[in-house]
Amino acid sequence: MIIGIPKEIKDNEYRVSMTPGGVHQLNEHGHTVLVEAGAGEGSYFSDADFAAAGAKIIPSAEEVWTQANMIVKVKEPLPIEYKYLRPDLLLFTYLHLAAAETLTRAMMQSGVTGIAYETVELPNGTLPLLTPMSEVAGRMSIQVGAHYLERQAGGRGKLLGGIPGVQPAKVVVVGGGVVGTNAAQVALGMGARVVLIDVNIDRLRVLSEILHGNFETLASSPYSVARAVRTADLLIGAVLVKGAKAPKVVTREMVSTMKPGSVIVDVAVDQGGCVETTHATTHSEPTYYVDGVLHYCVANMPGAVPRTSTNGLSNATLPYVIKLADQGFEAAVAADKSLALGVNIYQGKVTYQAVAEAFGLPYTPLKV
Repeated sequence: MIIGIPKEIKDNEYRVSMTPGGVHQLNEHGHTVLVEAGAGEGSYFSDADFAAAGAKIIPSAEEVWTQANMIVKVKEPLPIEYKYLRPDLLLFTYLHLAAAETLTRAMMQSGVTGIAYETVELPNGTLPLLTPMSEVAGRMSIQVGAHYLERQAGGRGKLLGGIPGVQPAKVVVVGGGVVGTNAAQVALGMGARVVLIDVNIDRLRVLSEILHGNFETLASSPYSVARAVRTADLLIGAVLVKGAKAPKVVTREMVSTMKPGSVIVDVAVDQGGCVETTHATTHSEPTYYVDGVLHYCVANMPGAVPRTSTNGLSNATLPYVIKLADQGFEAAVAADKSLALGVNIYQGKVTYQAVAEAFGLPYTPLKV
């Protein structure tokens, strides 16, 4: 199979979808890997690194897209890339279609086969290709939030961990999954007071056992969320509904009760955000204010730490890329139910129910 690795073009997206080590493994399996010139520079992988691993360096994105049988990316195609989508192409990347109707319809119209990293699901319910980037984003959310709490960055001027005799900042984490757990770990490590909210009481029990320090948990309800949000210095949105648009757990009214200069980091923005006042921002223009509250809602947060993110993502995706390349799409998804759950678009139809429901489109169960 011919696998294409184009350069990411989303704003300040420095990740690349495969490391030279991944290219080498695919070569060992007899496949050809085309890498667009400069695709790895943001992660400090040079064209020479890729060439030494066996890749063919291709001068333009158009040539990579048109020559490849499978495109492996990091982020969803942008409108300028829609023209490259076609019926005999397999696209493997983060898609987040439930928050992207225009892309969904473009993929349906093109006939491309789209497999979304974020909906590949193991029998135990975990999401192996979303997890590493959720870990990065969760940890980054506190790092970013601590920065924007500084007065010159636009925040309230509070040190996250406080000092002796001065209270630390209060961090409220909404959602106890991978993002929320990693956010809480880092916030506690920096000395913050942390309140984590989730609907799953069993999950809260687990987190109470493994997280220590100035930490408490709350069962989620509109009342408990509103009370916690009102006193938060830093609010982390970490709610995930697999493959679906995130519910608006934090309302506009709740945001209006927060102190001026408080900070919201909504990591759920890829799926539309779990805060009602969220809209996607970029690394170039990362923040905005609503009711005096600073919002950071960058939709590709891990792109800011591309060396870590690229390695983590490639570690997770490479076994699936090899499986698709070795066996072909139909045989691979027939043999691996987890991979089959990643298929969102096939033969012009939506094959992931939550995406279909998000836009009132017909849902067609995958048949290969």
